[in-house]
Amino acid sequence: MIHLQLIKTNEQLTLIKSISGTRGTIGGKAGKNFTPIDVVNHTAAYGYRLLQSGGTPKVVVGRDARISGIMVQNLVASTLQGLGITVIDLGLSTTPTVAMAVPNEEAGGGIIITASHNPKQWNALKFLDGNGEFLSALAGQEVLDIAESGEIEFAEVDKLGDCIQKTDYINWHIEQILALPLVDVEAVQAKEFKVVVDAVNSSGAISIPPLLEALGCEVVVINGETNGRFAHNPEPLQQHLTGLAQAVLSNNAQLGIAVDPDVDRLAFMQEDGEMFGEEYTLVAVADYILKNKPGPTVSNLSSTRALRDVTEKAGQTHHASAVGEVNVVAQMKAVDAVIGGEGNGGIIYPELHYGRDALVGTALFLTHLAKTNTPVSFLRNSYPDYVMSKNKIELSPSLDLDNIFEQLKQKYKNQPQNTVDGLKIEFDSDWIHLRRSNTEPIIRIYTESTSEVMSQNLSDKIKADISDIMRAER
Repeated sequence: MIHLQLIKTNEQLTLIKSISGTRGTIGGKAGKNFTPIDVVNHTAAYGYRLLQSGGTPKVVVGRDARISGIMVQNLVASTLQGLGITVIDLGLSTTPTVAMAVPNEEAGGGIIITASHNPKQWNALKFLDGNGEFLSALAGQEVLDIAESGEIEFAEVDKLGDCIQKTDYINWHIEQILALPLVDVEAVQAKEFKVVVDAVNSSGAISIPPLLEALGCEVVVINGETNGRFAHNPEPLQQHLTGLAQAVLSNNAQLGIAVDPDVDRLAFMQEDGEMFGEEYTLVAVADYILKNKPGPTVSNLSSTRALRDVTEKAGQTHHASAVGEVNVVAQMKAVDAVIGGEGNGGIIYPELHYGRDALVGTALFLTHLAKTNTPVSFLRNSYPDYVMSKNKIELSPSLDLDNIFEQLKQKYKNQPQNTVDGLKIEFDSDWIHLRRSNTEPIIRIYTESTSEVMSQNLSDKIKADISDIMRAER
C-alpha cells in the first residue's frame, strides 16, 4: 500500500485521493476534506467497480476506534447496501482481521476504515480485493476514475443489500494464529512472560491482550480505552512511547508492545525500557522463520540491510521490492518468500495471509523469544547494528527529477544500484535510497550505516550532490 503524506493548501489540510484509498480530515468542505459526501462518493465508486467487474456482491467492513469511525462506517455500509451489496459488518476490528475475513466470507472485497498512524482528526477508506489484499494500481485507478465520473447506478428497492453483523472475527483471527505450526503455544506459556501493551486507545486493546492471554502472558494494558482519543501521537515510534518505557520498567515486564490504531504495525520495547527498533521487528521474526523454514525473504528498498544479512547468514536469498505493501506482497509471491514485510514494523507471514499483521508478528516473536531463552535486549544485540536516517529535499515542480536521478546514477556508476523505485545506491554495508514523493514535490532520502553520524553524513553528501545538480540546471 502506498504511504500517503499530509498535504496543506492555504494552511488547510486537504483530501487525499490515491490508488490505495481516500483519506483526509473530518469536517470542512466536500472535495476539500474527508466529508460524508466524499465517503459516500468513493465507497460508491469502489462498490460499483466491484459489481461491474463481476465480483461477488459482498463486502467485509471494519474500523479502528477513531472518533469518526462509527459515522464513517454507517455511511459506508448504507452506500454499499444502496448498490445491492451485502455488508459483513465486523464493527471495531483490525486491518489484518478484515483482510483475513474477506476470503473466509467468500466476499468480493473489503473496506477498512482507518487512517493508520495519522492523528485523530484523520480517517480513511482502505480498499481490499477478493483475496483480502490491497487493490492493484490499476484497480485503484479505476475506482478513482469512477468517483470522478459520477456515473454510478444504485439498486432498486427490492434489490438493496443486507447488513450482517459479525463481531467475533478477532477471536477467530487469534485461533488461526495459535494453530500455526511455528507458533509454539506451550513454549510461550511455559515462560509466563509479563508484557505491557500500549493500545493507543484503539483496536489494539481488543486484539493484542486476548492473544497474549491465550499465550499464557501476564498482560498490563496502557491507553486501553477504545475511544479514539489517542493518548499520544499514534505512530509507534520511540519518541511517542515514553509512557510504555516507564510502564515496562515500573512493572518489571519482560517486554513492551506498541501497535498503531489499526494493528498492522508492531514495535517492541525491551525489558530495559529501550526500543528494540521498529526496523528490527521484521528482522527478528524472519530470523525465527528462517531457522525453521528456509526460503527467500522480501522487504522494501527503504528497509534495513539487517534482514538481508540475516537471510544470507541462513544461506537464503533476500529480495527488495518497491515501497508499498502491495509491492512487497507481489514480490513475495513472485519468489515464494517464507517471510516479508516493511521496516515500519509490518510483518507479512504468507502462511497466514498476505498482509501486514501485528498479531501474528507478536505470536512469532514471543515464540522466538521463548526458544532463545534470553532477554529481549540480548536478542536485539545478536543482530547486525545499523542506524537509519530519514530526510527530504523540497523541489520546484519545474525541476527535472528524472535528470537529477540520471546524473546521480552516472556519478556513482561504479556502485551497485537499484532503480525499481527511485534510486538506491549501495556502498559496502551502507546505502542511500532516493524516491519521488507520491504527494509532494520532494525527494525522500533514506540512508543507513553502522552509526548515526555516518548515516547522516551519507544523507548530507547526497543532498549536496543534488544541490549541485540543481544549481547547474538553473
